[in-house]
Amino acid sequence: MSPVAILLDQVYKHYNQVPVVNNLSLQILQGEMFGLLGANGAGKSTTIRMLTTLTRPSQGRISLGGLDVIKQSQQVKSQIGVVLQQISVDLDLTLWENMEYHGRLHHLPEKERRDSIQRCLDYVDLNDRSQVLVRTLSGGMKRRLQIARALLHQPQILFLDEPTVGLDPQTRRRLWEIIKDLKEQGMTILLTTHYMEEAEFLCDRIGIMNNGSLIEIGTPAELRQKYGLAVVVSQNDQQIAYKFFADYDQAHSYVEAQSDKRGIMVRDSNLEDIFVELTGRKLD
Repeated sequence: MSPVAILLDQVYKHYNQVPVVNNLSLQILQGEMFGLLGANGAGKSTTIRMLTTLTRPSQGRISLGGLDVIKQSQQVKSQIGVVLQQISVDLDLTLWENMEYHGRLHHLPEKERRDSIQRCLDYVDLNDRSQVLVRTLSGGMKRRLQIARALLHQPQILFLDEPTVGLDPQTRRRLWEIIKDLKEQGMTILLTTHYMEEAEFLCDRIGIMNNGSLIEIGTPAELRQKYGLAVVVSQNDQQIAYKFFADYDQAHSYVEAQSDKRGIMVRDSNLEDIFVELTGRKLD
């Protein structure tokens, strides 16, 4: 088994005595891509902030690559890359200047810094725009620049906080290719997303958070096997209901037994069905 890259052990976070993260324990293996799902307010953003040293846990232990995020925070920062949902690059600098500034913050020697900037911009297909102002880029290009910047110091662990939100489908798929390639290179990645198909396509395992707690974990295939491979969708009086079945045969038998089959269909279950089943709501 691969070594543990990310460890959370009985982690709590309280704000004004209100629990935001509640007894969270989780292990993510080296080279694994893990998807953390949850509606707004579920606690996933606070979890990411604790993992990236931005917020101290109220209780519990967090380590990245064996380093304690509180006692060894500076060493942890050198091992991680972070791509936030918000655009966090300087719009009034060129792409190269943004990368140069980031490289200096990480104290990269000049030649190593220059070579790394060239390599990372090349990797995300932005080398030909290195001297233009960031404000002239499209949303997808800005997000690719954020990924390039996060990779500049060659981190071992990458945190992607809703990296494709607000992007058009074509741009999202281009970022999927980049993320999947990073995973195939052996990088450990923790991804938060509101797009169910993104989590199913990219992630080895999925964790679902609700009210600050981790309520389910497994591979997409394991979760579908557990809750049912088929789902019956029925619509009645403006209400849509979902009912899980172990397989198509059981689902079709259920439908055949109904006296009124109008508004009823059988289809494959998916991650969004399971999310709604567990949390009672769709992602905001």
